[in-house]
Amino acid sequence: MSETLTMTATATATATITATPGLWATLKEDLACVFERDPAARSTLEVVTTYPGVHAILTHRLSHRLWLASWRFPARFLSFIGRMLTNVDIHPGATIGRRFFIDHGAGVVIGETAKVGDDVTLYHGVTLGGTSWNKGRRHPTLSDGVVVGAGAKILGPITIGERVRVGANSVVVKDVPADRTVVGVPGRIVDNLTGAAGRGKQGSISGINLDHNLLPDPVAKSIACLIERIETMEKELAELRHEPPPDHSGQCKTCSAGDLCCEHESMHGRLN
Repeated sequence: MSETLTMTATATATATITATPGLWATLKEDLACVFERDPAARSTLEVVTTYPGVHAILTHRLSHRLWLASWRFPARFLSFIGRMLTNVDIHPGATIGRRFFIDHGAGVVIGETAKVGDDVTLYHGVTLGGTSWNKGRRHPTLSDGVVVGAGAKILGPITIGERVRVGANSVVVKDVPADRTVVGVPGRIVDNLTGAAGRGKQGSISGINLDHNLLPDPVAKSIACLIERIETMEKELAELRHEPPPDHSGQCKTCSAGDLCCEHESMHGRLN
């Protein structure tokens, strides 16, 4: 019985080691994914020498190994050197998955207890920050395939589900289920095509949706729905009073604009 358990444990450990690539293999994957997600990448030499995001992840892979080996000061010092050279601040304690890509890299901050899954893409100005002074988990977890737009802030010990898209300059402070799009301050979950119905329309050969610029506006949608409802109520009220229906084709009484007022027209325009 004990022999069987020992063999099972050994097989499991061997499978785990086999499944986890080495440092060199991981770095080769980080380099290869740049060509899949950045059309400006032309050669390996160009990427290796001029991409701060690649330099940042290379430095982090090394400093993270030192951190896990309890060489805390060398790990922090190497991370500090990387920050000075790349303007990307990744704490050596952060866990970063495979094929991680930081586009442009400037101003990216990733905290100590952050966890990033595989095939994640961050644009410049992204912060994976904490909201507590406690020493436990205080930074977000990003699942596989997440895309975070420029300037977005994801704060606190929250979990972002698989294939989520976070719009530029959004501030996310709550958990987000898989296959959703988040926009706004604070972040709001909106309908999108990143789920099962839209996975065939991905913006990359790697299966990662990079169309994070095609995001709906939930505030504009709500206002447009309110305007439409008000118009319906005005027509119903006019019928009850036996009056002609209101004419919305003239000047707006609020802003005196011709035809539709500027806000009304823009709200409907954003939905079309």
